[in-house]
Amino acid sequence: MKALLLVDIQNDFCKDGALEVPDANRILPVVNKLIDSFDRIIQTQDWHPDGHHSFAASHEGNEPYDTVEMDYGTQVLWPDHCVQGSHGGEFHPDLNTQKSQVIIRKGYRKEIDSYSAFYENDQKTKTGLTGYLNDRGITDLYTAGLATDFCVKWSVLDGIKEGFKMHIIEDAVKGIDIDGSLDAAWSEMKEAGVDVVTSESLIS
Repeated sequence: MKALLLVDIQNDFCKDGALEVPDANRILPVVNKLIDSFDRIIQTQDWHPDGHHSFAASHEGNEPYDTVEMDYGTQVLWPDHCVQGSHGGEFHPDLNTQKSQVIIRKGYRKEIDSYSAFYENDQKTKTGLTGYLNDRGITDLYTAGLATDFCVKWSVLDGIKEGFKMHIIEDAVKGIDIDGSLDAAWSEMKEAGVDVVTSESLIS
């Protein structure tokens, strides 16, 4: 059984957002067409409290895109984004959310960031998505959203580790690309066994 996984299609990652992903808005019409071709839709939502530890503003003397060492490893520091209850944290108004059946909120623990739909960045704390999928007999996840080299990549890699067949829809994702991170992400996902598809092959 298959489902469509929509990763973080939120205002702050789209045009004029606090952490704008280049060309992010171009995936919106593609994603909306895909939604019509799937019966099961899952969304993730970045959902940070004020003063989240992944925000550069929480670390005196640091700028966005610097890195720091956390208990769980190296953390990229971001501009404040997707704060709980803010406009930036909302799903983009052009996204059709009517068919979505579940929203996985992540990054809501102040002390730890969360890129993946399956695990927070410590690779131990589960979001509950694995159980949800197993309970419903979903084996294949077709992945779209933002950003290819962070939340999409980690969702794909962790989904494969959790035993799901992960597909990435090439024309329904966009990346940030920090120091070559986009090419590296594609290489990692392909090496792990992701199936790369296009929207055209899925839209009925």
